[in-house]
Amino acid sequence: MNVSIEITLAPLQNDYEKPIKAFIRMLRNSSFTVKENPLSTQVYGELQPLMTSLTSAIDESFDSIAAGMIHLKIVNIGRSIIPHTKKKINFIHYPQTNHKK
Repeated sequence: MNVSIEITLAPLQNDYEKPIKAFIRMLRNSSFTVKENPLSTQVYGELQPLMTSLTSAIDESFDSIAAGMIHLKIVNIGRSIIPHTKKKINFIHYPQTNHKK
């Protein structure tokens, strides 16, 4: 199964840029598609190998910082394989319920 993972590394220290850049370099050196923006990094690929690679990168990153946090969002669709389209995506809308006060 292809997945899209959004990752945010937050080292809890004053010198936070160096560990973040090192983490992103580890992701770039993998065989997966990596896209970056100022707040997070997206990685796309097959779930099992991607999680194995990501676990190693997180382990190495955590070894290099005193304290830190990783925030992951995992979507079970590989965004990098979706063709770009202007077609509107229809989402499921749940009916609103009337709550009595």
